[in-house]
Amino acid sequence: MSDLIIHKIIARDLPDLWFQAVNDVQEFGRRFKIDKGSYAGQTRLEYDYFIGHILDPGFGSGTPQILPEIPATLGIPNPVDFGYVYGGENYSRTYVEYVMTPIKEPGESYTYGERLTRYPLTGDKLRWRLEGEQDIIDLHVEEGSIFSENGVLYINQIERVISVYKKYGHRNNQMVLQVAHPTDCTLLDPPCLRHIDTRIQDGKLHFFVYFRSWDLWGGLPANLAGIQTLKEYIAAEIGVEDGEMVVESKGLHLYGYAEDLAKIRCMKS
Repeated sequence: MSDLIIHKIIARDLPDLWFQAVNDVQEFGRRFKIDKGSYAGQTRLEYDYFIGHILDPGFGSGTPQILPEIPATLGIPNPVDFGYVYGGENYSRTYVEYVMTPIKEPGESYTYGERLTRYPLTGDKLRWRLEGEQDIIDLHVEEGSIFSENGVLYINQIERVISVYKKYGHRNNQMVLQVAHPTDCTLLDPPCLRHIDTRIQDGKLHFFVYFRSWDLWGGLPANLAGIQTLKEYIAAEIGVEDGEMVVESKGLHLYGYAEDLAKIRCMKS
């Protein structure tokens, strides 16, 4: 008998995934003390391993309907403000920009968008490309996928995925958007999002997303709304329909402060 409980949810849309996960973690989550990271010393309620399958993640995209809405009668705020994701008063940068553009503010060690759209080619990979090592490196340069700034070569993974699918067809298992890097283990707070894998099947683009650690209350709905916008953009550029999403994490959790809010939302004593 395995000690690990793998919890799976099939959801209609993103708000449905959030509500089911918030409800279920109160029954299937385990309480752990945080040893290292942003909330060291506190506790969190966490799934052993979580899989969510969202059938229509694009429902409500670009509108407040893509985010959880808590009934006003419960007297607690929604977990994510619409303006935070898509832009609004008091927000200098949208979460969508954080995911899809290379903008990085002072004090940020990385952004997801920087990793996806402006990551430098260095070391052996750069040397092999410059030396034309065609047995090791794919020397084809799809439009917009590799560019030079001030003598440095950068890769735009989003544009490469689009170009490769358009040029070579849809049956390609190499098109993974990588966020993680081995040197991230030296950071005090390495990226939670590690990768977004892609698949085109039956004329639709599907995303397979993995987070090493994941804040369920406010992080999940904002993250997936932004990632859904990215998926819609890539699908439109390739010329296929927007598809489903499968998300996974070995660290989906509620921090202590959110447990009481979760009980109120799910009307649990």
